[in-house]
Amino acid sequence: MPEVREAYAPGTPCWVDLMAPDQRAALDFYRDLFGWQGEPGPPETGGYAVCTLDGRAVAGIGPAMAQEGQPPPPTAWTTYLAVADADAAVDAVAEHGGRVLAPGMDVLTFGRMAVVADSTDAVFGLWQTRDFFGCEVVNEPGAVIWNELNTSDPEAAGTFYRSAFGIEAAPMEEAPGYFALKADGRPVGGMQGLERFPEGTPSHWLTYFAVDGTDTTVDALVRAGGSVLVPPFDMVAGRMSVVSDPQGGIFAVIQGAEPA
Repeated sequence: MPEVREAYAPGTPCWVDLMAPDQRAALDFYRDLFGWQGEPGPPETGGYAVCTLDGRAVAGIGPAMAQEGQPPPPTAWTTYLAVADADAAVDAVAEHGGRVLAPGMDVLTFGRMAVVADSTDAVFGLWQTRDFFGCEVVNEPGAVIWNELNTSDPEAAGTFYRSAFGIEAAPMEEAPGYFALKADGRPVGGMQGLERFPEGTPSHWLTYFAVDGTDTTVDALVRAGGSVLVPPFDMVAGRMSVVSDPQGGIFAVIQGAEPA
């Protein structure tokens, strides 16, 4: 069901957010592209905006802020995995060859978060639910529909996510070289190597948003100053494209395949 009303099971992607140098411009861009509504939040949340689609939380957009003595973070969409205990998950990441970029921290009464990288250096977040569990709508136009790990070493990544989070990587017979990531036996994301990507592409998590029409969405994105990294193409699951917003945030859009 597109509407989510309860906390996500551990290991499931539960939230995505974007840190952008110009938060106002990012809010306006995604409002026009996906119909999101969102305004900068209060100072105690660093101005973080929870964007909504038809009144339901769909994604976050915050201002990119540098930690003391550090450069501003890159403009990037981050996938967050649901965990039962953020601090224990951080320890598991470090134990199994990952890196801790931002240790566990409370976000008011909403939850506890951390930002880490896996053993192949793909960055992702951890979210321990308290008052807020994450995306309240998924799998419909304007909302997240898929989260995909593109990694330099699928075997090493598979071992990492299994050991740290109990997420299993199962080969997909209909898509050679592609893996379904499963939490508690249920597909929650995908994984593949970097063979189809330009040389030098680092390991990364890619957020897919559902759209009514891939080509029309890409046209609108270009008119608004975005860029096309992979032009629209047909695949088994539908028609997709990989794009970038005007500030460099990369994501994918996908229109579902028509019923046979």
